[in-house]
Amino acid sequence: MNKLDINVIALAVGLAFSAGAMAQSMSKHDYKAGKDKIEAQYKSAKASCASLSGNPNDICEAEAKGKEKVAKAELEASYKPTQENHYQVSVAKAEADYGVAKERCDRKAGNAKDVCMKEAKAAKIAARADARVQIKTSDAKATANEESADAHNKAKNKAADARKDAAADKLNAGYAVAKEKCDDMAGSAKDVCVKDAKARFGKS
Repeated sequence: MNKLDINVIALAVGLAFSAGAMAQSMSKHDYKAGKDKIEAQYKSAKASCASLSGNPNDICEAEAKGKEKVAKAELEASYKPTQENHYQVSVAKAEADYGVAKERCDRKAGNAKDVCMKEAKAAKIAARADARVQIKTSDAKATANEESADAHNKAKNKAADARKDAAADKLNAGYAVAKEKCDDMAGSAKDVCVKDAKARFGKS
């Protein structure tokens, strides 16, 4: 699962609550109606999973739950369009993808399953890291717009630090995947694999 099956999962398909589509001046009535619609859609999606059994059922339910979480986060960001709420949309998408990916990994066994889980976790870490960079950069720019040139420099440094932290998180997650793949080997082949993984990801 090099590219992860989750890449083809359109978590928001069929849900009408994208942050871009909803008016930012949403009324309380519309907000409540949105919540009710999301709940109804979730119940319908979950009910459709009943015809399945075993792992397909688990995947179906994980997809339904993921769609619900993303839709709720998008609705909240539309009702209260703050940076934090938009960040939570990205987090919800990352968690939803991860939940489905974990269920798909259950179809595998042994090292293949371990690698699958590591890849799923790496994808979640990367998505959350990117979301953190985005919100910190936005916050820094907003602050800089209100202050002096010195604040602009601080904003740039803050954004750079966020990108550095995100890169470190992604690097560590990638190394964990590469190292896990080595566990299916033995002897000198495994030693070479581990050495190569350390070299590629700058580990000593």
